[in-house]
Amino acid sequence: MAIVCFIPFLMMLVNATRSNEAILSGFTLIPGSSLVENYQTMMSYINIWAGFKNSLIISVLVTLLSGYFSALTAYGFAFYIFKGKNAMFIFMLVMMMVPGQLGLIGFYELSKNLGILDTYIPLIVPAVASPFVVFFLRQYITTTLHPSLIEAARIDGASEFKIFHTIAIPIMMPAIATMSIFTFIGSWNNYILPLVVLFSPEKFTLPVLMGFLKGSQVAQNLGSMYLGIAISVVPIMIAFLFLSKYIVNSISAGSIKE
Repeated sequence: MAIVCFIPFLMMLVNATRSNEAILSGFTLIPGSSLVENYQTMMSYINIWAGFKNSLIISVLVTLLSGYFSALTAYGFAFYIFKGKNAMFIFMLVMMMVPGQLGLIGFYELSKNLGILDTYIPLIVPAVASPFVVFFLRQYITTTLHPSLIEAARIDGASEFKIFHTIAIPIMMPAIATMSIFTFIGSWNNYILPLVVLFSPEKFTLPVLMGFLKGSQVAQNLGSMYLGIAISVVPIMIAFLFLSKYIVNSISAGSIKE
């Protein structure tokens, strides 16, 4: 199964080195000699590394901020008692069921009135509040962090933020890392929102640039298209390689009792 799943990526990498005529003639596992030509053709239409940098900045900030503040919110829902707690949590669950595209026009008008169009603010700040990540982390922490640990830290005189940073965060790290993978991939592949709120070509993210590449004359050169796609999926593959082990840890946590 791993080999079968890897074949499309292998085809993509091999075709990125072949000429257009060679790709149309059939598939082979032997790399071609047109990598430099394909790269020059692609760069003649778009600056893919500028889009790569923009997407990387946005995705890293969204991943870090979403992971931290979602963990903080989940911790509050799990171990604090306050008025309206259940109503707020139910409202958050309802928001998980509402497609983001429904509020796209209203979000555009709000961003316009705030004067934040053609900036990265609409792409970063709203993504920090992720209902699904909060829900996942809350369910995780309630099964892995016993309230007695928090009570013991309070008796020792630790502040609430110190308890969160020294006790809750380390225990929640497998779940945070798991959600970070999906948050990073979702932000990296985000196409609609950057297309709507960004106007300056130098600020375009990689998916937007790839969309323009598909509609340009370079789309006739399949090798250049494969090369652009290969560059765009490299960060996703790296994220899975380094963080995939946390997915298993977060799923198995709480399933074994000593």
